[in-house]
Amino acid sequence: MRTKICGITSYEDAMDAIKAGADALGFVFYEKSPRYISPSDAKKIIKKLPPFIEKVALFVNTDAQIINSYSQESGATLAQIHFDAPLEVYEHIFIPHIKVVRAKTKEDVVKYSDEYRIVDAYCEAYGGEGKRVNLEWFKNIDCSKIILAGGLDSNNITSIKEYGFFGVDVSSGVEISHGKKDKIKVKEFIKNAKL
Repeated sequence: MRTKICGITSYEDAMDAIKAGADALGFVFYEKSPRYISPSDAKKIIKKLPPFIEKVALFVNTDAQIINSYSQESGATLAQIHFDAPLEVYEHIFIPHIKVVRAKTKEDVVKYSDEYRIVDAYCEAYGGEGKRVNLEWFKNIDCSKIILAGGLDSNNITSIKEYGFFGVDVSSGVEISHGKKDKIKVKEFIKNAKL
């Protein structure tokens, strides 16, 4: 399973995640988030990272111009669209992007089923709440293009293996505090995800 460690705010946390085997790192460009990082601060981290790591820029309630500008400035390689954006936003994004489905019902998990997407538990705030999606909703559906997010940690990651998810995305489950990762938790999470 591919692994993404989201809410990176320091070079040390980024390198700890990469050394532990992370495939992708997430940088939150949403100012109301406790894990917010500015594009210029993200750039300072990203430009020092080794190659072959996906650098994901997370956006909430913004337009294509901001998405393009922040992604270019920071050096991000993928935009994560964490809100129900109108079609024209996607049409004007220059960078590769992935949609986030904030699942309220079983029907939500099959939204955009022809493309890779992140499925997260719905909550009023955007991300990092540690809520889990009901795993029953994934029974008997093709999960090979789903990256599961929400409420994951090193202890429960093995319980989702049977569903065949493409990957997993974690933030609060591997933190000491908002935006500060716990090196041991990151290592254990990635190890258990890739077992």
